[in-house]
Amino acid sequence: MSSDVTSFDPALFGYLDPEPRLLMGPGPVDVYPRVLRALSAPMLGQFDPQFTDYMNQVMALYRQVYRTENEWTFLVNGTARAGIEACLASLIEPGDTVLVPIFGRFGHLLAEIAERCGGNVVTIETEWGTVFTLDQIEQAVKAHAPKLVVLVHGDTSTTMAQPLDEIGPLCRAQGCLVYVDATATLGGNPLEVDAWQLDAVTSGLQKCLSGPPGCAPVTLNERVVEVVRARKHIEAGILPAGYEPANGLRIQSNYFDLGMLMDYWSPKRLNHHTEATTMLYAARECARVVLGEGLDQGIDRHRLASSALRAGLEAMGLKLYGDPAHRMTSVTGVWIPDSVDGDKARGEMLLDFGIEIGTSFGPLHGKIWRLGTMGYVCRKSNVLRCLSSLEAVLRRNGFEAPAGAGVAAAYSVYDGTPG
Repeated sequence: MSSDVTSFDPALFGYLDPEPRLLMGPGPVDVYPRVLRALSAPMLGQFDPQFTDYMNQVMALYRQVYRTENEWTFLVNGTARAGIEACLASLIEPGDTVLVPIFGRFGHLLAEIAERCGGNVVTIETEWGTVFTLDQIEQAVKAHAPKLVVLVHGDTSTTMAQPLDEIGPLCRAQGCLVYVDATATLGGNPLEVDAWQLDAVTSGLQKCLSGPPGCAPVTLNERVVEVVRARKHIEAGILPAGYEPANGLRIQSNYFDLGMLMDYWSPKRLNHHTEATTMLYAARECARVVLGEGLDQGIDRHRLASSALRAGLEAMGLKLYGDPAHRMTSVTGVWIPDSVDGDKARGEMLLDFGIEIGTSFGPLHGKIWRLGTMGYVCRKSNVLRCLSSLEAVLRRNGFEAPAGAGVAAAYSVYDGTPG
């Protein structure tokens, strides 16, 4: 090994210098500059008083983001799916009946995770591009008496958002818990954890919070905490003196054991894992940006950008996908014209204009594009740039979009509104 640490071995590849992109797909999206700066802050030890104070600040900040008083509001290290796994692994015991309403790809994911946890999973499905009525959910809950109802808030595969405000009270009245995956909605779509009586909710940073993927904010109410504590177990190497384990079945995952994670985030600071320091910095700054703007103001910004984008797409002669009454405020689905090769057009958007848009999954793959207006991306200049670029790509691929119509329609929506 050379002693010259400044020498460069070509076998180690080049310096990391990715070409900038405008990420207007369903996520991840461009990161807030303040969050990028926070990621470069110095490393601290996990029990340094400065760092544990930052942990407490994160808990307080995400209570505001989730609009909850839940004490147990903290981060699970890992992408958004880590939060999902932690909740389902900690709540589901083998044989528990779990109801999963599926209206897109990510409902299928929740069903699979619940099955892997040993749950007796019952699914109901509705056509992609639609959501469930309260009556459909109520009938299934009464028919199957689940311990847990598990559902997605906004499924980016279909760009639909499931109304939740009456589902929480329904589940509470029927004696079951409700878990919600809010990965794609938190910070950009209305979400009222306490007012809607949602028992456990998880999210990620890489969508409307406009941070990097890598940690999952979660919030748990006391109904969930009671279930978790009934299964409480502490690993042998860190057992406190006099500790007596709970009588319930031990949670099958050590890493995703919410009971041990709660001890780690509590004043006890009982060691579990080593907190992902820079991700905590990022999560803290994401929340500060969102709350500094104001939750309602941020949601309005997402709604305005999506309205402008959708007006522009329709003015170009494209047809929007899905039930208009239940579209997410942050992701838009649009049918790909029959005459256009969708993947080729997406490639040209990326390579010629530096803009990433998404296709979808399963039955919608190659049939719709998904365009995201989330977080830092959710700005007038980006909407106009995306529309003008898409028009050029469509015309290049044989679809005669009216010249300038998309941008003009978006301008009409933004008329009198700062960009």
